[in-house]
Amino acid sequence: MKLLFDENVSAKLVVALASEYPDSAHIRNAGLLGASDQRIWDYARAAGFAIVSKDTDFRERSYVSRRGRLARRRPEIR
Repeated sequence: MKLLFDENVSAKLVVALASEYPDSAHIRNAGLLGASDQRIWDYARAAGFAIVSKDTDFRERSYVSRRGRLARRRPEIR
């Protein structure tokens, strides 16, 4: 799994987690600093990244498909 760290997450995590998540990146290194959420979302999808962010914007976006329908979530296992 490749992680794409949002600008509100430390870029140091790319190095700190490199052994477990190789090929991960920070949006700063991807040339996306200050980019819209939509642009980051599209980049991550095209490049096969999972987005790591402190904002809820990306989580909420993941619940809705491109057609505007709700996507199904797997139930949480406790």
